Amino acid sequence: RSSDLFAKHVTAPPNGSCWVVADGLGGHGGGEVAAETAVTKILEAFVLKPYPSTETITGCILAAQQAVLEKQDTYDNLKRMRTTLVMMVGDTQKVQWAHIGDSRLYCFRNGGLLEYTLDHSVPQALVDAGSILPSDIRSHEDRNRILRSLGNMNDLRPTIRPERFDVQTGDAFLLCTDGFWEYVHEIEMQADLAKSNEPEQWLKLMEERILSRVKGENDNYTAMAVMVVT
Repeated sequence: RSSDLFAKHVTAPPNGSCWVVADGLGGHGGGEVAAETAVTKILEAFVLKPYPSTETITGCILAAQQAVLEKQDTYDNLKRMRTTLVMMVGDTQKVQWAHIGDSRLYCFRNGGLLEYTLDHSVPQALVDAGSILPSDIRSHEDRNRILRSLGNMNDLRPTIRPERFDVQTGDAFLLCTDGFWEYVHEIEMQADLAKSNEPEQWLKLMEERILSRVKGENDNYTAMAVMVVT
């Protein structure tokens, strides 16, 4: 699986912010193009309508999908490019998020994991069917087989959180690719969060776990962290 990773954030005062993490798929540079195109287009669309809502998220994702499909049609070597995606939009009171593929969002409150997104993948489908446990996903032989992606004309279907989430002081959010959560378990995310006063510190502690566990060089991961301090 050839992957290229992008994580970006934009603020559009006074209405809100948008955070996006993408993991591109496809050879010959296609993954890089897909991820960068999707993230850039989502942030551009958000700035035009910077409100935390299902309508905003849907518009951003559709704009990104159209941009990726147009490049697929234009360049023969990019016809198979795809990207996973996780995004969050919000202001100081509410946030809402969406994902497609196996990039995840984790939401923590009072130091504990409150909720997280469920992958569009073969292992998660097996969990849904009762065939394996959620704890089996990381080690499953088909862990890298995703069922939905941006850039797939026939099956976009992002999962959008149906209601906006009311944030509280101390809430923390982690947006990350599969190469990140593969090596950092949820209980470890919580433990490192408890030791951290700022997002950069939290990310650094988790990255140290990844680097201690991977064999050889591994740059196939990225993440963004958000902490509510107001």
